[in-house]
Amino acid sequence: MQKALLEAQKAEKIGEVPVGAVLAKGGKIVSAGHNRCIYCNDPSAHAEIVALRKGAKKLKNYRLNGCSLYVTIEPCAMCAGALINARVAKIVFGAEDKKAGACQSVFKIADGAKLNHKIKIERTDEDLSALCSKTIKDFFLKKRTAQKQ
Repeated sequence: MQKALLEAQKAEKIGEVPVGAVLAKGGKIVSAGHNRCIYCNDPSAHAEIVALRKGAKKLKNYRLNGCSLYVTIEPCAMCAGALINARVAKIVFGAEDKKAGACQSVFKIADGAKLNHKIKIERTDEDLSALCSKTIKDFFLKKRTAQKQ
């Protein structure tokens, strides 16, 4: 999760919402990504999707069996769907997304009973979860403060 937080910082430096993701397999990092929607003019360039694309390319397979994704915020419906299609085994996330989370907060897509693949869902430890949450909250607080000025 520490590496995902570093990816989130990269996103913030380019004006993106600070979300980072790391794809791992067998305890080794396969790929990492951060939000790039604005930078790439691509609404699908969420951190999770960026990490999935890089990982699939590196592993030379669109199926990412046995991989785990560590992400600073709970994945949205688009990302959860992509993670299911990629057959990712586990998602570990930091902050809950009470507006668009698709693992537990709003929807339960990632481990939905009617889907052909279920992903194991975990929260990171309390300290890292709080840090992930603070990263996002601070970003939006700065944005709102700048808009008022």
